[in-house]
Amino acid sequence: MLAPEIRNRVYRCIQAEAHRLGCEVYAIGGIEDHVHVLVRFVPTVSVAELVKQVKGASSRLVQTEIRAWEFFKWQGSYGAFTIAANQIEPVRRYIHNQAEHHRTGNLYRALERTDAET
Repeated sequence: MLAPEIRNRVYRCIQAEAHRLGCEVYAIGGIEDHVHVLVRFVPTVSVAELVKQVKGASSRLVQTEIRAWEFFKWQGSYGAFTIAANQIEPVRRYIHNQAEHHRTGNLYRALERTDAET
């Protein structure tokens, strides 16, 4: 679980790893059981490579520096979507307001779909 007290450090790690790969992070937001990241890719990095590196770096951070006494692992699957340039701001706002969307049930279902719902 991505507890509130460790989220900001994990988000900074995700952003740093994406930046290391040459990608630009527009937004990161989530709740205890998942994270959304809005990223502009460079042509030399695949979605799979970015996800692998971000999950690996952030898992290592949690397991070695933040909560070494606790088991932490991201789920094996992920979703990836492309959006039009005119959707960057609405998607960014949606990601930044994850807690509120989940609290009120005002979710964009396509972005919140789980493996069980596919």
